[in-house]
Formats: sequence, structure tokens, C-alpha cells
Amino acid sequence: MTVSYRQPGVVLTDRRFTVPLDHDDPAGETIELYAREVVASDKAHQDLPWLLYLQGGPGFGANRFVGRQAWLDRALKEFRVLLLDQRGTGHSTPANRQTLPLRGGPAAQADYLTRFRADSIVRDCETIRPEVTGGAPWTVLGQSFGGFCAVHYLSTAPEGLRAAVITGGLPSLDAHADDVYRAAFPRIERKVAAHYARYPQDVERARQIAEHLLRHEPLLPNGYRLTAEAFQSLGILLGGSGGSHRLHFLLEQAFVRTPAGPALADAFQEEVQNLLSYAGHPLYALVHEAIYGQDARPTAWSAERVRAEFPRFDAAKTLAGDEPLLFTGESIHPWMFDCDPALRPLRESADLLAARTDWRPLYDRARLAANEVPVAAAVYHDDMYVDAGHSLETARAVRGLRTWVTDEFEHDGVRASGPRVLDRLLALTRDEA
Repeated sequence: MTVSYRQPGVVLTDRRFTVPLDHDDPAGETIELYAREVVASDKAHQDLPWLLYLQGGPGFGANRFVGRQAWLDRALKEFRVLLLDQRGTGHSTPANRQTLPLRGGPAAQADYLTRFRADSIVRDCETIRPEVTGGAPWTVLGQSFGGFCAVHYLSTAPEGLRAAVITGGLPSLDAHADDVYRAAFPRIERKVAAHYARYPQDVERARQIAEHLLRHEPLLPNGYRLTAEAFQSLGILLGGSGGSHRLHFLLEQAFVRTPAGPALADAFQEEVQNLLSYAGHPLYALVHEAIYGQDARPTAWSAERVRAEFPRFDAAKTLAGDEPLLFTGESIHPWMFDCDPALRPLRESADLLAARTDWRPLYDRARLAANEVPVAAAVYHDDMYVDAGHSLETARAVRGLRTWVTDEFEHDGVRASGPRVLDRLLALTRDEA
């Protein structure tokens, strides 16, 4: 049953689909996908081409826009848009600490979670496309991890694509997770240095907070154990537009005076727990490194191992000297499964995923080299989350792919820019720019 309703300027329709859990076993277990169809109110009865939006992550449901926000306004000028909650996210069949025990123990849960990477997501898209478009190819807009999915789409089912538009999401075609994080930590350090250059008062504030946490390790109201390492991971904010300002305003409200001395302010704790908790997107933590698995090499908690190669990120060593504390960024670590109550029951399953040695390749170089689908990609010059060097190497490997390299935006440029990024990339796919 489909339900349609209105917001300012748009007509929305809830769509639900049933797909195989394992596409290699189409007669086996099924899961449900949810998507929201969006069309401009004045075009609701027109026969329009489709644009499929694949959200970043992994593990996040599609954006919940109100009306014609961000890039959606540009898309609705010519497309009917499908905002897909990728498997396991949003209103699709969920995968979290409450539902995963239905699979059985940690080993069964880990096996189940192997089916939540780009390969399964793209096969979901091809399964539902005939029902949505009547069989016509659609344009895909892939943001961040959604771009990884788009490149897999080009590798395995290009016949389903009219065009592909990728923002901050051109993956390396063959890098191991270790290579990804060795490239990431220097970028993160640059972002932290830029933040401190903008807000020099935050150098001492960050050190004071980290020193307090090394001594106390408080429990936040939701049960999250706030360690110095967890505090450092707030650096993920620095990869988005306005993130440096948000981090600054957070740090300046950290402490209040109490009869027992300085304490972390309730308001600070509330915002920190909201930023650090994976309750709303546990797949981000569970399969984050698995999205880089492509061969017999385990990911083996790559970010944690590689971070040890960059001792300047060690909070205890930093505080023993006089260097600024370095924040970290988009990386997942085993201690997160000890700190976060939304992840604690899943620690053993995460360990088993990290040890897997049977990952399938995600990208087909030969097919990409023969690509005939119009493709354009925004590469953000100093993207904290996705290495620009890796992205440009991949761009050269995809026949006909056109890039727009810019330092005007951070990783979330397609959202923060309004219509500009999407408009430019669509023009590139049509040789209009």
C-alpha cells in the first residue's frame, strides 16, 4: 500500500519493496526496503525521468527533507526523486542491537552483516528499478558512501544507469583499509591545525577537557563512557561545513563551577552524547571498515592499528608534553564498542567482521575502463573523509568520467551548497559545462 501526502511544493509517496536478503538466493529470506518518492507539486502528474539518491554512511537512512531543501530543489526541476533508505537503515528492515540477536549469536550476526555493503545495495536498486521506472534506466546521485555504491553500480550494472553523479564519494578501486587510514590521519591533522588557527583559545580548552577525562571517565546520561579517545573523535565535525564553529561552541561550554569544583556541564554532556552515540546508525560502526574489504586480507580494526603509527594522536602522550591535542575524525575503533551502550552488545560480532578473509571485490577495472555511462564527480580538494588523491586516481580509471575539483566546500558540499553542486555535475554529464 502506498501513501501520498504533501509538503510545501512537493508531493511525497511512501514506497516499500521486498528484496532477497541474499541476492544469490532469490528464493530465500527477504527483507523490506523503504523509500520516499518526491516530485514537485506542479509536476506530480507528469512522466518524468527518475533520480535515485544514495545517502552517505554507511548506515544512514536517506535525508528527511522538508519541502525542497538543499539539492532537492534543483533535482525536482526535472526529476522524480527516490530517496532510498539503504538496507538496514531508516525505515528499511533495521539492523541494530535490538534486532540482530534475532539472527542468533555473534557469528550468525557477522554473517548477516556481510550483506550490507555496496554490492548488496546495488542489487537492491536493480531489483526495485523495474517496479519504480518501468524498466527505464535512472540517474543516480551518490553522496560519500553513496558514491562508492555508484562506482560499484558502474562496475556491475551500468545498463541500469542513465547517468551517475557523485559527490565526495570516488573510492580507491583497490586500496586496503590500511591505505585509506594512512592517507586520512595527515588530513585530519591538517583540519585540526586549521581549527586551532581559527580558534586558538580552543587549544587550552581541549587539553583541559582531555585531562579531566583521563582522570574521571564520566558516564554520560545515556550510559556512554566518555574517555579522552571518545572526546577526540568529536573531530569528525571538522569534515563538514560549519563543523569547526560547532566544535568551538561546544568546547567553550564544557565546564561549570560546582560546590565540588569544576565539572562537565550538563549541556555539554547532552550534546556530546548526541554526537557520539551510534544508536541511530549502528551500521556505520559495524560495517565501516568492511566497505573497504575486497580480498583475503582482513580489515582487522585498521583505523586503530594505523593510528598507532601516528603517535601525535595519543592523548596521554600529548598531555604529558605541551603539544595541542589532536582530534580524530571519520574512523571506527574497537573501544567505541565498549563506550557506547548502543554498540556494546555487538562487540563480538564486530570483532568477527574485522577478522573476515572472504571479501568479494567491489569494483571491476576493465568494465570501468570501458564505461559508456555519463559520469561526473565533485572531488573536494582537502576532503577529510575521502582522500582526493585516491578519488582522482579512480577518476582516471573510469572512461569518460569528468571531475570538478574544488576547495569551496567540505565533504557535505552537495547539501551545503543548495543547488550549485548538483547543477554543475548534471551539466558536466551533458557536456554543458
